[in-house]
Amino acid sequence: MFAEMRNALNITKATDILDHVYSLPTEEKQQEAMEMIRNIERTAMLKQVAQPGLVTLMDYLDSRGIRKGICTRNFDAPVNNLLNKFLAGSVFGPIVTRDFRPPKPDPAGILHIARSWNLFRESTGEAGVPAQEEQQHAEASGKEEEGLFKTAPGEPVADASALIMVGDSVDDITAGRRAGAKTVLLVNDVNRHLADHEHTDLVISRLDELIDVLENGRL
Repeated sequence: MFAEMRNALNITKATDILDHVYSLPTEEKQQEAMEMIRNIERTAMLKQVAQPGLVTLMDYLDSRGIRKGICTRNFDAPVNNLLNKFLAGSVFGPIVTRDFRPPKPDPAGILHIARSWNLFRESTGEAGVPAQEEQQHAEASGKEEEGLFKTAPGEPVADASALIMVGDSVDDITAGRRAGAKTVLLVNDVNRHLADHEHTDLVISRLDELIDVLENGRL
């Protein structure tokens, strides 16, 4: 849908869609542009089909009690349609959508998931998502440009090193790598060039290929 969205917004491929929307001069213009994107997503949602191996992989993860979260630049309607249409009964949480800022390729959304799952490590002083991610902390410490909090050495921060980020875009694998997660590219004819990207750890052509990877620890 990206090409259709850029055509609707009259922007080039070099311009990030959400960055463009948030850069518009008034809230009214931002909302108008966002609604253009939502309409494209609503139309595409009606034709939504499951990726090969999706249900098999989710059944495997559920049988092993492996937690699943979603980090997407879509708004909530297409996500809910996917879950209700193909994955009823399979639990995901948290679900990070477009309303969460900053969006991918920033790692903040993935680190938010790690934090919500109580996955932490001690900070070495870099920017991150602290154990107590509160407004008081933000006011006291300030924020980095990429949307992460400044942290002190030894402070508990979200740790995504035990997570796997699976996606099909450069935003997915870049966000995963920047968060410290392992990255898996679901390859297709459009994104095949990302197979050799520096942020890609593993390439699969079907989602259920991950079952063998997880069973045999090859990632």
